[in-house]
Amino acid sequence: MQAIDIKLLRDFGRLWIQGLAIALVLAAGVAVILMSAGMSGALKETRDTYYDQHRFADVFAAARRAPDSLAQELRDIPGVADIETQVRAYAVLDIPGRAKPATGLLISRPEFGEARLNLPLLRSGRWPETGTEVVVNEPFAEANGFAIGSTFSVNLNGRKRALTITGTALSPEFIYTIGPGALMPQNETFGILWMQADMMDAAFNMAGAFDTVSLALLPRTPVEPVKDAVQALLEPYGGRSPVDRSGQQSNAFLDAEITQLEVLAYVLPPIFLGITVFLVNMVIGRIVFLERAEIGLMKAVGYSDWEVCLHYLMLAALIALVGIGIGWVVGTWLAREMAELFGKYYDFPFLVFNAPTRVYVLSALLGLAATSAGALRSALQAARMAPAVAMAPPAPPRFRRSWLDVLATALSLSQPTRMILRSLVRWPMRAAMTMLGMALAVSVLVASNFFPDAVDEIIDKGFYQSNRQDMLLLFDPDVPVAALDEVRRMPGVLQAEPQQYHAAVLRRGPYEKQVAISTVSPDTDLARVIDQDGDVVIPDRSGILLSDRLAAALHVTAGDIVTAQFESGNFQTFDIPVSGVVTQFFGLGAYLDHDAMSRLFEQAPRMSAANVTLADPGAAEAFEERIKEFPVLSGTINMTENRQSFLDTLAQNILIVTAVYAVLGTIITVGVAYNGARVQLSERARELASLRILGFSHAETSYILAGEILLLALLAQPLGWWIGTFVAKLMTDSYASDLYAIPLVLMPATYARASLIVLAAAVVSVAIVTRRLNRLDLISVMKTRE
Repeated sequence: MQAIDIKLLRDFGRLWIQGLAIALVLAAGVAVILMSAGMSGALKETRDTYYDQHRFADVFAAARRAPDSLAQELRDIPGVADIETQVRAYAVLDIPGRAKPATGLLISRPEFGEARLNLPLLRSGRWPETGTEVVVNEPFAEANGFAIGSTFSVNLNGRKRALTITGTALSPEFIYTIGPGALMPQNETFGILWMQADMMDAAFNMAGAFDTVSLALLPRTPVEPVKDAVQALLEPYGGRSPVDRSGQQSNAFLDAEITQLEVLAYVLPPIFLGITVFLVNMVIGRIVFLERAEIGLMKAVGYSDWEVCLHYLMLAALIALVGIGIGWVVGTWLAREMAELFGKYYDFPFLVFNAPTRVYVLSALLGLAATSAGALRSALQAARMAPAVAMAPPAPPRFRRSWLDVLATALSLSQPTRMILRSLVRWPMRAAMTMLGMALAVSVLVASNFFPDAVDEIIDKGFYQSNRQDMLLLFDPDVPVAALDEVRRMPGVLQAEPQQYHAAVLRRGPYEKQVAISTVSPDTDLARVIDQDGDVVIPDRSGILLSDRLAAALHVTAGDIVTAQFESGNFQTFDIPVSGVVTQFFGLGAYLDHDAMSRLFEQAPRMSAANVTLADPGAAEAFEERIKEFPVLSGTINMTENRQSFLDTLAQNILIVTAVYAVLGTIITVGVAYNGARVQLSERARELASLRILGFSHAETSYILAGEILLLALLAQPLGWWIGTFVAKLMTDSYASDLYAIPLVLMPATYARASLIVLAAAVVSVAIVTRRLNRLDLISVMKTRE
């Protein structure tokens, strides 16, 4: 080991606190990269592997009742590799020991052989062999305590049948399993049931027919021509517009999650890496300035310019290695924790817990690049110094009386305050970069802490103002509105209102969207449409009301005409004016007046769902027992449980996210404030010691040192608020999808919390350095180095 290497290790040990502060900032960036980019890549790889192994389809379509003979024509469509036809239906389940009913999606299995596409993975037991046997999805079984041999009842098209569980399974179609109308998985009340095809055919009068089809395509086959061909074949049989993987519900939710993780990877790590560049530049630059004599001596004894330059780059690299190591450990832990969190909502048979190796390599390269970029200017400056120049004392800076001195005199500012202001003016770039670092810390906290307020807005608008019902009863097919009288006679019912849902394709020029059009009556009190200001909006009797994201997707505004091609009833097409646009957070909402829908279809009023409120919580049990026997019911949604599940889940996740970002913001502040104060102390130790000898108190000299950093921290707050608002807006825009949108809700308390955390961290960091100032040996500091 050469002498220069020993010096390197000695310098690194001497600067370990400053180095650790920088390393922690870098580690935060590395950890976020692993957590976000790593997990998004892991989810993609897990999903793609799962899809490939279990032949997940590329196109999905549904019809009311298509003959089995049509299957060969579907298979003959150019580009189609294979197809799978099935019968599917929703049904009400009566689970022993549970007063509340559950809803099940019943799926037929081939009478002979295995399924060809979307292969379910049997996790335990065996597949059904008789009509009274069933396999259920594993999360549903676990949530209800089912085992092999457990029994429950199902309402099969008005007839109650007892079923025995023979096994549990998972399916690539149901990685994210939510029931109709639900917002999050509720495994206790919604399950997937695989039954023998003959049982399904008999129960739903589907012998010789199917109502859903999945198609796998040959590689590099364009999807749109296949969808058009499938639509043409299924349309005479009540076919709905086919969707590709992007429109398949489970895959769409998974895509949205991956997109959010990728946005996180693009937005936050550059902040941490940028601050790392600044901090390394500040620290290494100061070291080079203080070690001019050592640099001259190293060159005098034979070290080359390259070796001197490499020496300071390696000092930065050591800091990087510490930060990368910490970031890898923390990032791996966060990735594992997120993987376990995903396991609660996404039903994978396996999941990659650690980020791919390439993400570790990328994060390390970015960390090394950031520290090298910060140290490069100072390292090159050291390499270019001639030995004689380096060993001579640096020329003292030239000071001139500025406008600030005139202003300070006019305001009668104290001498310590004038010294603080002079320092800011004489080193404006360093002051600006320190302020920017503080502002970025504030922005990270603002951009993360707006989520709780956004969720409060979603809950208030989505539940307490819009969907105020206790229960939602679903009917398939639609039933006459007269059936509502029977619902009103059920025990405990206080209110009952009808609603229709109709699948349709809305078009405007080259733009189109497949949506479910809902009906709203002028006197609706339970399922209402609420605008951004909290006012109730009713569609006029001749127009359609669209959500803002749907209107944007179709490029329409109020007054434009959209073409609605209905995929129910007589499959008619109508041109309907847009009566208004409202802001909504869930789905792509489209609303028609209830009576207007009946007039369009030229039929007596019908309903797809009944919205119900109960007189009191005690009436719920009797009501739920009664609806288990309701003959035409295809499913139920307990909105009270749905709401509580949503609240509990988000409350836990928001607490975790807010805590993580509070730590990250604190790390940035400590790194910037501590290193800024330490550099100032090394620069001004002689000056501050002179002031102590001249009679200044400990408090006054501490004020000079701490005042500059704390003043910059205060000045950074408005800039941090502005950057945080911009980043939060960028995140909400990136998160928006057809499934949901996150509103940008920034309350004064959000800015206040961010500022308080940053200012508190700055005060603590500076206090540590001022304590060191008060312990200086004045005689040692005043000695001139020869």
